[in-house]
Amino acid sequence: MHIVIINGPNLNLLGKREPGIYGSTSFEAYFKSLQAVFPEHELTYFQSNHEGAIIDELHAQGFSCDGVVLNAGAYTHTSVAIADAIAAIEAPVIEVHISNVYRREPFRHHSYLAPNCRGVIAGLGLKGYELAVRALLPD
Repeated sequence: MHIVIINGPNLNLLGKREPGIYGSTSFEAYFKSLQAVFPEHELTYFQSNHEGAIIDELHAQGFSCDGVVLNAGAYTHTSVAIADAIAAIEAPVIEVHISNVYRREPFRHHSYLAPNCRGVIAGLGLKGYELAVRALLPD
């Protein structure tokens, strides 16, 4: 299976940004370990701080891959356009958040994306990405 992981704004700073919330591991380092957990599957990774680039990647991958793991960062709480892109593609999407957004500021409690996603995983750190990949695999 081919699963695409898409990270949004500021997630390029994982390992440096607010380690008390997001941990001290870079996503690149974590991604290598994630690939090792799923050697029989093709995992690819894309990150952008730009809303349009995330939409473009969903459009480019969402009709050919088997699933998408999406951490849209703050765009989760603001982007109707990304929600529409998720609704438009064929691949199922799992929304992931490293932190427990429901223990944070109230504006983070709402996701525009969740209604168009197969599921949401929040608050389990980087482990949430592994769980999302497992959720996309056939039983």
